[in-house]
Amino acid sequence: MVNDEKFVEDIVDQDDNFSQWYNQVVRKAELADYAPVRGCMIIRPYGYALWENLQQKVDARFKETDVQNAYFPLLIPQSFLQKEAEHVEGFAPEVAWVTRGGGEELEEPLAIRPTSETIIGNSFSKWIQSYRDLPLLINQWANVMRWEKRTALFLRTSEFLWQEGHTAHRTPEEAEERTRLMLEVYRSFAEEDAAIPVIPGRKSENEKFAGALRTYSIEAMMGDGKALQSATSHNLGDNFARGFDIQFLDADSQRKYCHTTSWGMSTRMIGALIMVHGDKSGLILPPRLAPYQVVIVPIWRKEKEKEAVNELVNRVEKMFKGKVRVKVDRSENTPGWKYNEWEMRGVPLRMEIGPRDVQNNNVMLVRRDNRVKEPVSVDALEQRLPELLEEIQKALYQRALEFREQNTYTTDSYDEFKQIIAEKRGFVRVKWAEDSAAELAIKEETKATLRVIPFDQPEGGVQGKCIYTGKPATCEAIFARAY
Repeated sequence: MVNDEKFVEDIVDQDDNFSQWYNQVVRKAELADYAPVRGCMIIRPYGYALWENLQQKVDARFKETDVQNAYFPLLIPQSFLQKEAEHVEGFAPEVAWVTRGGGEELEEPLAIRPTSETIIGNSFSKWIQSYRDLPLLINQWANVMRWEKRTALFLRTSEFLWQEGHTAHRTPEEAEERTRLMLEVYRSFAEEDAAIPVIPGRKSENEKFAGALRTYSIEAMMGDGKALQSATSHNLGDNFARGFDIQFLDADSQRKYCHTTSWGMSTRMIGALIMVHGDKSGLILPPRLAPYQVVIVPIWRKEKEKEAVNELVNRVEKMFKGKVRVKVDRSENTPGWKYNEWEMRGVPLRMEIGPRDVQNNNVMLVRRDNRVKEPVSVDALEQRLPELLEEIQKALYQRALEFREQNTYTTDSYDEFKQIIAEKRGFVRVKWAEDSAAELAIKEETKATLRVIPFDQPEGGVQGKCIYTGKPATCEAIFARAY
């Protein structure tokens, strides 16, 4: 082996500068890079493999609820956006326009989709004629463009990848049921696959999707205590159906408007994975989503040891082919360099195989989450390795949950609320009277926003007064600074 002791460069400590730590990890772990177009990003193969794994898990969950995939155009006629007034007003500042094509001025400007409710609504109006055509359950995996002024890789970029689901229903009740069902799909994915604990609930009137009747979201706490809206599900009522004339002939021979929903999750979930699980050495990826679940590092000093080590490495690699995502690092770098490299890239398990392991017919497994080492017999490996991956998956979730609980505060005093927001990190749960003006005032005074009104409310209703207005509280709400 080449004696190259050039280890992975140090990254800044999270506690010193979380934002800088995040950007360094994204770049050094080769997840993404900046694009030549302002506000856009290039997703590198390792980052895209993470997205593909996320995509497969989420898509399988969608299909279990009878959703089908389709694809709709990137370009949307200006007249479509104008059909739903609240919607176009909400997105106007972020829309990028195409005004020329083939050297000629276009008769009608075309928006690069910021979201697809309008163009999908137009299609639904043609496809739906009868109650027998309902429900219509469609999803698309696509890119969208929102002209952001302040950007950060994965978290907020002008162009990003996502899925957007769109459904049409016969009754308001069916639409509400679907809206809540899809939020539950996101919750279960976030907690079971991404190992990220989330709080599901309803967004405030100020924070709801433009044109929606109600918006629900899952909110997650990042490693610096800030909140990240990780996925949303919108009950659109019949607003878009009226704008796009999505009607059906019901069983009573009456023509009625459909009730529609939309819901989405984007590449910002990769940002969440980094910020929830990462540490001072870089990424820690949950096994269910990691591009590589295990990295095998062959170790030898003398050339005569190389053949026996590689023989065992090849045997183990073959043992797990098609069962576990394994990477064998056969590069000429030193073992120490490899350890640092794959730690930074967050591979859940490292498997070390050296001459002594060959003699003892075992391997050394090293966990990324807590660095605990465990020698395992090759004969027991097929059973132990999947068990260990599952242990890591659960441990990551539990650690993130404990962090959230340790950094969630409850107060009835607005002065204490302001002190917590200014001096500490995390969520603040308060009694709330759902006052939009008060919500904007709190944002102005503290930079904290109302993240979610949790489904988990006190039994028998909320007793007491709103933390800001003093009016009788109608619910409990969670405030935090957010990305």
